[in-house]
Amino acid sequence: MSLSPQSFLYDVDAGTGVATITLNRPDKLNALTFEVYRELTDTFRALGREPGVRSVIITGAGKAFCSGGDVEDIIGPLLTMKIDQLREFTRLTCDLILSIRQCPRPVVAALNGTVAGAGAVITCAADLRVATERAKIAFLFVRVGLSGADMGSGWLLPRLVGQSLATELMMTGEFISAARAKEIGLYHQVVEGDVMPAARAMAEKLARGPKDALAATKHAINLEAGLGLEAGLAHEAEAQAQLMLGPDYQEGYRAFTEKRDPRFP
Repeated sequence: MSLSPQSFLYDVDAGTGVATITLNRPDKLNALTFEVYRELTDTFRALGREPGVRSVIITGAGKAFCSGGDVEDIIGPLLTMKIDQLREFTRLTCDLILSIRQCPRPVVAALNGTVAGAGAVITCAADLRVATERAKIAFLFVRVGLSGADMGSGWLLPRLVGQSLATELMMTGEFISAARAKEIGLYHQVVEGDVMPAARAMAEKLARGPKDALAATKHAINLEAGLGLEAGLAHEAEAQAQLMLGPDYQEGYRAFTEKRDPRFP
């Protein structure tokens, strides 16, 4: 295992190809520190090159997924910083979100409890979201006098739930229940009790899928949000033609004709 972050737990199941990142400050509700931001960003940037990693779970230890920035490590020090230092920090937070979206492996957020602030935006940056019924969520930024559009939430959230609901969530900063988050399409699945079995099942299903095709799908979702129809069609035509030359397409065809599940390498 070449990745060895110090500020959170990291593990890879060699049998399934699922990597699991566990935010591990349960006594602080997994609040983020400067170090956690940096190591998470570096880890997601590296995951696409990690041999054997085919999908990723991010979760939290204890009763919260992530409560946002740590009051002592981040929130307090920000009050004494000058503008250049503040810009450096806000770009650091945005780099984390970009690293998750640019990671070519599918990312499943396993929401084991409260999701707030930066934790809510990390959740949006994941590709799929599975939550326990205790996983209430809030985009808290306006409640501390900051823009509700932080760390990319103004780009991500409207694409997940629509502009009207995103406006409400970002302007009020109020918590909504896991059931409500599922109802509006923010969560894909809500389960009772331990969220990890359902998250693992989802991550393992993705890990068995065609790696390059999934990476191409994620790239298209990111790219085409800023393209017109003609440019989007042109991108998809070229990407699909390239994938048709690859071994996964051949295996998919053989599996279909042989009436069996595909076995992607």
